[in-house]
Amino acid sequence: MTVHLKQEIEKLYEEDYVLWLEQTAEQIRHKDIDNLDWQHLLEEIEDLGKSQKNAVESYLRQLLKHLLLYQYWTQERDYSGDGWAEEIDNFRNELEILLDSKTLYNYAASILEAIYQKARRSAFNKTKLDIFPAECPYTLEQVLDIDYLPE
Repeated sequence: MTVHLKQEIEKLYEEDYVLWLEQTAEQIRHKDIDNLDWQHLLEEIEDLGKSQKNAVESYLRQLLKHLLLYQYWTQERDYSGDGWAEEIDNFRNELEILLDSKTLYNYAASILEAIYQKARRSAFNKTKLDIFPAECPYTLEQVLDIDYLPE
């Protein structure tokens, strides 16, 4: 690849990301590997994996928080329980899509306790009540089970 072509590709990446994606896909489709922008392509692939993991963490944290609120903040359940149940369902739906990947499922299992601690802190900050268990009271299977609501 000439220096000029390399500069054009780098400029395209910075100025029109979508066009860069389209051209990169076309180059891969035509096996034009000599002219690929390898540096940015590698960065994008790595970022995609990080983005997926971040989404798992975020949805799992919110799901755990709402499970805690639903189960332990009983004096508010009459007023907020339906909304919490709806949020639980929404976060489970999002996680179901992501956790089709065995790698992401295993990742969720490996971070459950750490993410629980963040969810617990968030639930405490919302309620100012020290009512949530120190350790995660749910298995990953319960967390993801669409029919499970803790009582």
